Amino acid sequence: MPESDTVMLDTIIGLFMLVSPSATNYDKVVQTLQQIEAQNPAAAQVITIGVNDQGVPIQGLKIGNGPVASLVVGTHHGNEYGSTAVALGVAESFAKNPVDGQTVYIIPVLNISGYNRNSRFETGLKGSQDPNRDYSGPCKRGAIFNLKSTKALADLLEEKNIQISATLHTYWPAVAYPWGISTRDTDIPQRDQYIELAKAATQESNYQVGNSTQLLYAADGAFEDYAYWKHGIWSLLFELGFSHSPSPSAIQTMIEVNVPGIRRFLETSPKQRVTDHLFTGRCDRGVLQRLILE
Repeated sequence: MPESDTVMLDTIIGLFMLVSPSATNYDKVVQTLQQIEAQNPAAAQVITIGVNDQGVPIQGLKIGNGPVASLVVGTHHGNEYGSTAVALGVAESFAKNPVDGQTVYIIPVLNISGYNRNSRFETGLKGSQDPNRDYSGPCKRGAIFNLKSTKALADLLEEKNIQISATLHTYWPAVAYPWGISTRDTDIPQRDQYIELAKAATQESNYQVGNSTQLLYAADGAFEDYAYWKHGIWSLLFELGFSHSPSPSAIQTMIEVNVPGIRRFLETSPKQRVTDHLFTGRCDRGVLQRLILE
């Protein structure tokens, strides 16, 4: 590994040496984004997609300028700082070597308030919320977009015509495709294509591959299903590593085995949105009895 790559990786890992508010401070993530931009000014640009409910800008990187728009988003759940680290690893790698023909938007931390508190939940105007249950969906009940952060990300999908998305979580070593909703009718027309894409994304990690509801559990209102259902975006859920509290060495491994796979997923995905993405099955709330926290 070149010395410059090692230094940047050490910087990213150094953000997570301790599980404490000082170690999971969002300002340090923004400083890392700015550092990546400064080192790669021709390829990387710090962007703001909106503000959260406390008025804090939600920042990320725009990398490349190709006609295909892709998204990598981490840390819907604020305690899943391994996903933040991998998103930053993606940003650093892609800034040095942009994905050919693509503009990639990378949002390392969506849930800023939860991240700063090392908490799964985000503080919104209506109280504590789970951001990854805040999107609309075919089986979703109740209010949606209670948080400005999730609405800002949803707006980004439309404004930038995102065609491919990877959402990063911890912890269960798996890459999953739709549906992940409360139904037993989980099959989709693109199942075979999704399996091949997920296999391509796990060549280094050897993570499990499968349908999200069957492989993990049902979760209505999650981003990954929203992106597919609402827009026909090629959407994969990356469940990274083996812990919500990975050690520095585990973080390094998570970055090393997942960054190449995320790149390969973006490179090999179809470059147009799915046309047949409506849900025609039956919602079954009984499936939610399998729910466990990620």
